[in-house]
Amino acid sequence: MGVLVINCGSSSVKFALFSASNPHPVAHGIVERLLGPHASGELRLPDGTTLPLSVAEPGDHQAGLRAALDTLRAQPGLESVEAIGHRIVHGGQDFAAPTRITPEVLATIRGLASLAPVHAIPNALGIEAATALFPDVPQVAVFDTAFHQSIEPRVYRYAIPEELYQDYGIRRYGFHGTSHAWVAARAVEQLGLPQDQHRLLTAHLGNGCSATAVLHGHSADTSMGLTPLEGLVMGTRSGNVDPNLHLFLHQQTGMSLEEITALLNQKSGLAGLAGVTDMRQIAEKDAQGDPSAHLAIEVFTFRLARELAGLCAALGGPPDALVFTGGIGENSARIRRDTVAQLGALGFKLHPAANDIHGRESAGCISPPGTAPAVLVVPTNEEFAIASATLQLIGLA
Repeated sequence: MGVLVINCGSSSVKFALFSASNPHPVAHGIVERLLGPHASGELRLPDGTTLPLSVAEPGDHQAGLRAALDTLRAQPGLESVEAIGHRIVHGGQDFAAPTRITPEVLATIRGLASLAPVHAIPNALGIEAATALFPDVPQVAVFDTAFHQSIEPRVYRYAIPEELYQDYGIRRYGFHGTSHAWVAARAVEQLGLPQDQHRLLTAHLGNGCSATAVLHGHSADTSMGLTPLEGLVMGTRSGNVDPNLHLFLHQQTGMSLEEITALLNQKSGLAGLAGVTDMRQIAEKDAQGDPSAHLAIEVFTFRLARELAGLCAALGGPPDALVFTGGIGENSARIRRDTVAQLGALGFKLHPAANDIHGRESAGCISPPGTAPAVLVVPTNEEFAIASATLQLIGLA
């Protein structure tokens, strides 16, 4: 039983092929620079083999996906594709769970372009490309926002006129839901917590960053909002800023609304503070005495700690655990250490040696043995989570 997971961006297609319940892909890869003259990609196999992908004209999403498919089919022993799962960034208020894709569902996803202009159309193009190549294979949309549809109006409503919410759906949605749900479930299993009685804080830290309060298996609050710009400091996104910043920058610099939006999304965050987005480089620069790198780490960890502390209001009681995931969350002992050091009021502590090796010898636990609340490092696996949700929905799990 082969499940193909597709994640389409504006100029790229990421893909992974899974075999039934195996959490490790039997093949995965990416096609980049689509819609340009030099579209290309690569396919990676479990044995470390990397195969180039040649993308035919016109170099669009369908051509990129076809290049991946042709190379996959040429590999002996690989599963045939019997189901397809798509990562869809924004489901608006329409989708609270993985959904079988129909023409009506596709039209709704396209209609969400006003809420997710960067993602909705590429996501729809991925569905259309897969439909053209696999007309008889069932497809499922798995939404980043779906996990957060359980949050209450007191959490998701902005304090703006009612008609703006009713007419335009302006509210907090949250993102990275597939990752938050995945690592929360793994943490509950590892700690032996009751499935219907637990309180967790999860921190997904990568180029995009978000934190979530998970109450009894459901999202109770999250840091991102109407768009992924709200919340934490990220690789190139500013996170929370004064809402009047747009007007101030326009008046002071003459920048347009579009230019300011691009600045906050693409040139701010760690890039704005330290000049680079890679936390490893920032840590190296800090060790060399670079004050901007040091400030970037301080701002990043303080904002994260403050957000995590605030999320406890949605839990209704003390958290059972804090879970770190994502590229930074899983691999930066420094960020975990500096963040937890600012959460002493919540009772969180680290075991320094366990933290330094990312919990590899303690099943991910990086807090002192026998102490509560726990602190864990749990690797995310969004692609496998999408594959699992796809199989479950179409009844093949």
